[in-house]
Amino acid sequence: MNFDQIYSPNPNFPNRYISPEKLFSYLQTNLSDYIQEIGRSYLDKPIYKLSIGTGTINVLAWSQMHGNESNATHAMLDLLETLNKTPEMKEDLFSKIKLDFIFMLNPDGSERWTRLNAADIDLNRDFHNESSTEIKFLKNAVASGKYDYALNLHEQRTIFTTDGIHPATLSFLAPSENIERTVTDNRKKCMAVIGSVYDRLKELIPNQIGRYTDEFYPTSTGDNFIKSGMPTILFEGGHFADDYTRKGTRKYYTIALYYALKAISELNASIDGWEKYLEIPENQETHYDIIYRNVKLNTDHECILDVAVQYREVIEEGKDEISFVPFVMEVGDVKKRKGWLEIDCTGKKFVAASKYPKLDAPVEFTIED
Repeated sequence: MNFDQIYSPNPNFPNRYISPEKLFSYLQTNLSDYIQEIGRSYLDKPIYKLSIGTGTINVLAWSQMHGNESNATHAMLDLLETLNKTPEMKEDLFSKIKLDFIFMLNPDGSERWTRLNAADIDLNRDFHNESSTEIKFLKNAVASGKYDYALNLHEQRTIFTTDGIHPATLSFLAPSENIERTVTDNRKKCMAVIGSVYDRLKELIPNQIGRYTDEFYPTSTGDNFIKSGMPTILFEGGHFADDYTRKGTRKYYTIALYYALKAISELNASIDGWEKYLEIPENQETHYDIIYRNVKLNTDHECILDVAVQYREVIEEGKDEISFVPFVMEVGDVKKRKGWLEIDCTGKKFVAASKYPKLDAPVEFTIED
């Protein structure tokens, strides 16, 4: 039985936005035997680690290090939801591995739907400084457990494609351990797992799986963990066509998480098949969310140009789902980029209070016939 055929989203979390309090309540009510509090956030919210499995291969994973990246939290909830309906698959997987999953490492940022924590620190660039309280709990968890693999779970912006046409719905990385990007055995262990996942998913979402840049980041979490000797695999959930709430991404992220854990259980530190990783196309930065083409401005001289727009995601007080606010990112000749939505404004009117669209500001113009 293939996991993708039985995938079941957790019905308690239908939205992309996950309220920390709702998550905490769910974990306490449904998974109290498996969770423990490993620390408190800057604003004193609990950070929970779920431990499941009896196997000898130890895996650590964490979600929402960046608060506005909820797909990995969904993926773990959906993984458990699906496996609970298929006890044989669940037993087969968790008899071979033991998984420690840290839910919502950055609950303050998750509540505000921001990348940073409440002290405006990027946890993924705080490995050495330890300016944030939250990064210390992750590092303590690594220090206290002998982990064979780690999964560093993130999301990426809609700007990325695999080939200039198809969105990079999922991207993976075996991080570099040094500036030279040496392909070490630890990296090959990661590559072998990613190659196995790629084999499983490339027919499900053809041309939508990418490889994230392996540039070495001296202050980032994954690079430092793999440098210290722990094979660490980066997941990046991205855009899915016409799906800004990322329900499609959520599904395939969950499927990828399952097959990554299954590959880990079967490879057991082997590097067999690592070369397949090199078949995965590298991410390309090619798109904006919207491009208005051939916009004729209300200037004294004829001025026709393109206007590129990108959504910013915000959570508004009292709402249980994020909103998308369009911002102007580029004005002029934008022919080197494409838009997921392209609007030809030839022969139409640019209606705005000012003559020019304001860069890095919300869209305050309309296009009218």
